[in-house]
Amino acid sequence: MTLQASVSMSWVNTVLAAGERAGVPRARLLAQAGIAPAELARERWPIDHITRLWRAAAHCTQDAGFGLKAGALVGPGSFNVVSYLLQSAPSLRAAIGVVQQYQRLISDGGRFQVIAGARAGWVVYHPRQGALAFSPHQIEAVLAAVVAFSRWVTGQAVRPLQVQFSQPRVGPLAGYREAFGSPVAFEQAFSGVLLDNALLDAPLPQADAQLARLHHQYAAQRLAVLHEGGALAQELRAWIAAALPGRVPTRAEAAQALGLSERTLARRMRAQQLSFSALLDAVRREAALQAVAQPGRALADIGQALGFAEPAVFWRAFKRWTGCTPVQWRARQAAEP
Repeated sequence: MTLQASVSMSWVNTVLAAGERAGVPRARLLAQAGIAPAELARERWPIDHITRLWRAAAHCTQDAGFGLKAGALVGPGSFNVVSYLLQSAPSLRAAIGVVQQYQRLISDGGRFQVIAGARAGWVVYHPRQGALAFSPHQIEAVLAAVVAFSRWVTGQAVRPLQVQFSQPRVGPLAGYREAFGSPVAFEQAFSGVLLDNALLDAPLPQADAQLARLHHQYAAQRLAVLHEGGALAQELRAWIAAALPGRVPTRAEAAQALGLSERTLARRMRAQQLSFSALLDAVRREAALQAVAQPGRALADIGQALGFAEPAVFWRAFKRWTGCTPVQWRARQAAEP
């Protein structure tokens, strides 16, 4: 079963910080995205959450270069535990390999590929979106972050030999020149940056093999916990979504469906810091957002299908999830370009 793509809060905070630098308070960004402030307490966000945040940031800032500027903010705090591994890597090529290995700890909304050449290598980004199509600013931010990260970890004014995007140009060319300092092409076969082999293989100033081994051990443990917890969470979410229409499924029913005793399921969930009520709430939330965005569906019918006894109870839950009513959410979705 494919795990639901999710993203760490360190990357979420990068977007929020870029919005604040542009003069948009995070409370306004969250409200525009329909995301409750309480969601900031989560360890990770579903990938569609951050896609809504990117769309909200583009709308609120009205800045065609927002993604490039957000990516340029990348620094030691942007990659959580992976940051320590990057600082102790022996070369930029090895550091990129670390990102590939531990990508999920940052975000599994995409993957990196390195295409080696005789004189240079492409660092290619393959996005993995959720139910919502990525904002083009998300892709631009990732490539800008690759360059910003390369400058940070090498201590050099890195300029790629070439940059290209699979998507059309979003903003003025001057913004791309400022972000990358190199030629940029659009509507190409893939999105990536071309880096000179001499840069990729030069020793990094903070390389430390002993520290790298320690950081690898810790990162591997974190990745294992994330994978195990994600697999069980995804299995439970899939079952809840299938069992949900018209009623509220229970943990005892979930245990029976998975062939486990309720005690065994509870123990596994505790070990992986999962809450059945939180998973149920998350599934209802995602189903509600998708359904309310469909203008032809009656709001009362949506609430009933999600197991809410009364329309007022559904409205209260929806406002807790998004900070606005279903009517306001539907209007915002209809107004999006």
